[in-house]
Amino acid sequence: MSGHTFPPFLDLPPLASARGTVRLPGSKSISNRTLLLAALGTGATRVRDVLDSDDTRRMLEALTALGVDVAGDPASGEVVVTGCGGQFPVREADLFLGNAGTAFRPLTAALAVAGGDYKLSGVPRMHERPIGDLVDALRSLGARIDYLGQDGFPPLHLRGGDIVANGPVRVRGDVSSQFLTALLMALPMTGRETVIEVDGELISKPYVEITLNLMARFGVTVVRDSWSRFVIPAGSRYRNPEVVNVEGDASGASYFLAAGAIGGGPVRVEGVDRESIQGDVRFADALEQLGARITWGDRWIEARAPESGRLRAFDLDLNHIPDAAMTLAAAALFADGPCTLRNVASWRVKETDRLAAMAIELRKVGAVVEEGADYLRVTPPVELRGAVIDTYDDHRMAMCLSLAALGGVPLRIDDPGCVAKTFPDFFERFAAVTSERDVPVIAIDGPAASGKGTVAELVARELGFRTLDSGAMYRLGALAAMRAGVSLDDEPAVAAIAQGLLVEFAGQRILLDGDDVTDAIRTEDVSAAASRIAALPALRDALLWRQRAFRAAPGLVAEGRDMGSVVFPDAKLKVFVTASVETRALRRYKQLIGKGMNASLPALSQEIAERDARDSERAVAPLAQPQGALPIDTTELTADEVRDRILALWEAANGATPRT
Repeated sequence: MSGHTFPPFLDLPPLASARGTVRLPGSKSISNRTLLLAALGTGATRVRDVLDSDDTRRMLEALTALGVDVAGDPASGEVVVTGCGGQFPVREADLFLGNAGTAFRPLTAALAVAGGDYKLSGVPRMHERPIGDLVDALRSLGARIDYLGQDGFPPLHLRGGDIVANGPVRVRGDVSSQFLTALLMALPMTGRETVIEVDGELISKPYVEITLNLMARFGVTVVRDSWSRFVIPAGSRYRNPEVVNVEGDASGASYFLAAGAIGGGPVRVEGVDRESIQGDVRFADALEQLGARITWGDRWIEARAPESGRLRAFDLDLNHIPDAAMTLAAAALFADGPCTLRNVASWRVKETDRLAAMAIELRKVGAVVEEGADYLRVTPPVELRGAVIDTYDDHRMAMCLSLAALGGVPLRIDDPGCVAKTFPDFFERFAAVTSERDVPVIAIDGPAASGKGTVAELVARELGFRTLDSGAMYRLGALAAMRAGVSLDDEPAVAAIAQGLLVEFAGQRILLDGDDVTDAIRTEDVSAAASRIAALPALRDALLWRQRAFRAAPGLVAEGRDMGSVVFPDAKLKVFVTASVETRALRRYKQLIGKGMNASLPALSQEIAERDARDSERAVAPLAQPQGALPIDTTELTADEVRDRILALWEAANGATPRT
């Protein structure tokens, strides 16, 4: 739709800082409102800086299908719309509107008032987004509207009707402000005085402000009595201005302002300022409450990190900026205490149930999250962790959660193409203002029982680095699959479970979803299951990235087979530790006996020799000394002596001074 192509997933590296300038794309809210108002008016309007995205293209496709004269291409940033005075030339059409709420709701009202025979549909998620309150209001005016699926939800069949306003039109305001916006934009077409009364508290008031402001630019001034009563004067009709300049997207600005506040800054966004008609510019005020240093200019805003370096914890009512509030949920990961986002129930009826989705994804990166009916409470982790971020076909989930990479952890963003809805080149612009963090890796490879795990823990402790036990990852995948009741032969299901593992290596303990499974993954049945699933290509692919996700600041010591050859081929130091079969068997024997387990030294020697042979003959990543790895024979060395040798190699290779 937008002209961009996207891979199925996008890997973001650990990021260190954010600094630079971003020219914002046009606002979706302003673009789609302006396009429809121009279509309803008389005369031609040149719409400059119009957003080129899936949502705006859905609106333009619909207007063209309705016979509206549209010239130009949003890819050029400019289109000319010649209005039809509220009388669409095409009186019967099937319109597909994707997941564009800013197209679906206003077009429903406009077509119901204009009259004609129209069917409106969208993607499955659009058919889950409520529209019943708008339909009820239009039916009260005489519109004939049928549901083609579940009552209260799209798709819809509009069959004309005689629109008569004998009294105030009532509409709920506590589900979506787009219902009110749709009525406000459509009812001037009647030419008669119309009163709209809002039941309940009106949410997202700044978006209604955008609607009223743009209607005034097109010649219709609405009389507002607080936020509960709106009067459209008799004789109102739209007269198209020659030019409308679309402001930069204030919601899109939030991601970059937050990046500046988290990643040092300064980050400047161009295209909006204090005079913007978009309520989401107030996101900058919210950031300032968190300690960020905000500077305003002529059509720009700039953000820097707090002088203290960390954002302050917050408890805020964010009903006025529901879209930008999602960015604050991600920013909460970098606060100095628990943060509460209140009055955001409207998240549940957006492109996805954003309250539920945000809670799930924030937990993946380590936060403790409490999800309420209309609030989210986020307790930031001591250390963020890498994760695979599901985006739920929701552009804002993808964009705001990308900020977590500024915690020095890698992220995999599934379905990054969802950003095409409003910000097709978001990831290019995000990369342009962020810098990658140099996170060193020490890869320790070697055969079974060569002491990799013990040595890795000792080295990591000296350097203050994190550790990764790759062998444990396969055992954890097996245990998680067994606990979920998944067949070990069901490759896609096992791989999906492995990709979502929440794992923590805490010293000598291993945690899975917060549970200590150090001993559980060493049982015979789990070991056998791990051996089975290790042969599954999809499982190996899933665990490959999960292992790479442990690469986080300040550094990582990764131990296990394939570490320096497959998982971290760019490791700054590669070591291949080995020992004689007899020595390794004796070490394993002492380990098992120390745990009170029965063991046979001859049997262990045979088992290790056979495993060496199998591992060396594997078709995929056979056991071998990785290219560039430095060998250390540990047969005659203690674990402390091996640690000291590796630390000496680290100093020689990187000029680092080991911690003492």
